[in-house]
Amino acid sequence: MKKLYLIRHCEASGQEPDAPLTENGHRQAKELVSFFESRPVDRILSSPFRRAIESIEAVAFQTNCSIEIQDDLRERVLSRQPLTDWQEHLQRTFTDFDYACPGGETSAEATRRIQDVLNDVWSHSAETTLLVTHGNLLTLYLHSLDSSFGFEQGQHLRNPDVFLVTEVDDALVFDQLDLF
Repeated sequence: MKKLYLIRHCEASGQEPDAPLTENGHRQAKELVSFFESRPVDRILSSPFRRAIESIEAVAFQTNCSIEIQDDLRERVLSRQPLTDWQEHLQRTFTDFDYACPGGETSAEATRRIQDVLNDVWSHSAETTLLVTHGNLLTLYLHSLDSSFGFEQGQHLRNPDVFLVTEVDDALVFDQLDLF
């Protein structure tokens, strides 16, 4: 049975694409190594953002897997302009999937982007794939599998967070896993 582990990156120093992990984030990355030590890993896909790559580098080394950078796993751009009330705008994007802030990406666009990556995962020969991405994009994908998982649940994601996605009776289902 195919397994997909969706991983939200470890704690980072900021939101910029080149923001590195914090000291605590590096400790969390080591915990991911322990978590995957007894689990088979055939393939690793990651966002191009530094915090995502740094989160999974040690696991890649341990499992002798290369990290395949997937631009479509980058975090969703809510707006190209600073927003003081960004949380309200983000919440609105979960009730109106076609709403976009200035220069931003709609939830529908971001969801299609991650679904394209996941369609490749399900058709690929790898049995177990790790996919490292970001909170908002991860929440949108989980919402596409279960509409009860939305904005509120996304607000409670941890750094890192791991979800296991499997196919059960021709439907994709997910479970949030305990790491530590």
